[in-house]
Amino acid sequence: MKMLILGLLLVPLISTSTNWAADLTGHKLLVTSVRTGDTEVFIADPTTGDLFNVSRSPQSEDRYPCWSPDAQRICFMSNRDGTTNLWVCHADGSDVRRLNRTPAVCYMPSWVKTPAGERIVFGLHSDKPEMASIRPDGSDLQMLGEGHDPTLSPDGRTICYTGHPPEGGVTVYVMNWDGSDKRRVVQTTSEVGATFPNWSPDSKQIVYSFPVGEALELFVINADGRGQRQLTTFGGTSVCTPSAWSPDGKWISFRRTDERYWSNRERMLKIYSEKPADKRPVWVIRPDGTEATLIEPLRFQMAIDGSRASWKPGSR
Repeated sequence: MKMLILGLLLVPLISTSTNWAADLTGHKLLVTSVRTGDTEVFIADPTTGDLFNVSRSPQSEDRYPCWSPDAQRICFMSNRDGTTNLWVCHADGSDVRRLNRTPAVCYMPSWVKTPAGERIVFGLHSDKPEMASIRPDGSDLQMLGEGHDPTLSPDGRTICYTGHPPEGGVTVYVMNWDGSDKRRVVQTTSEVGATFPNWSPDSKQIVYSFPVGEALELFVINADGRGQRQLTTFGGTSVCTPSAWSPDGKWISFRRTDERYWSNRERMLKIYSEKPADKRPVWVIRPDGTEATLIEPLRFQMAIDGSRASWKPGSR
């Protein structure tokens, strides 16, 4: 196996097992990149590798971007003013404004039109993990209960999230867009986290990450808990992304790496400090589990965390 030497860190290169490149012509992705030396939000062309810097805030951490339903605006996490809150801007980077103000760490927004109008659902971390919903103008904040990584379905009616079952660990849950009627989807539990459930374009299926032995693999399940199937068999760590399913339903984006560095705090701090290349490359796979391939133009530019790719609505 080839070894890439980065400072004092040896990083195994993960190579694709395919001989093709995914045809992603016409798609655009929101990604978090460290190409400027800071953690910034970019719009990426996955075919050409062209990147447009949306957040443009040196010396700050900008992560977890998502599109508005009409793809005209972008929401992302930023600590540029000393708090880690949500910010919104136009897709060209103009009219940047803070959406909320809280001492908690806000992350993983998703922006969809619900029965009550457009809402942004997101996670908060303070003394416990919570979920919340807010209007794009920053009004009408509603707390949705305890849980991680909430994501609104494309039809705006249901939220999938990582919840804590009575027996411990975490697993996949869903609830109504307003936080009511919480119900469990996956009956087994994970002790390592990083479940990151996300919706298919028709709001009928959920893709998520779950342990298989020491590995994390991708699975797909119907929203009613039926039809579970394993999507990947890579070994190592494969985790989903917000807006993981492309709008045309042909691809699922995910991240693949060789270790669960977040399970060891010392190792995690070392990785965050050294920012090694190729730790969080963006991959895509067909919903039937075929044609898994690395997006080569983005291979060495992604941030360690918050690098999850978000597909532009209506692209392709």
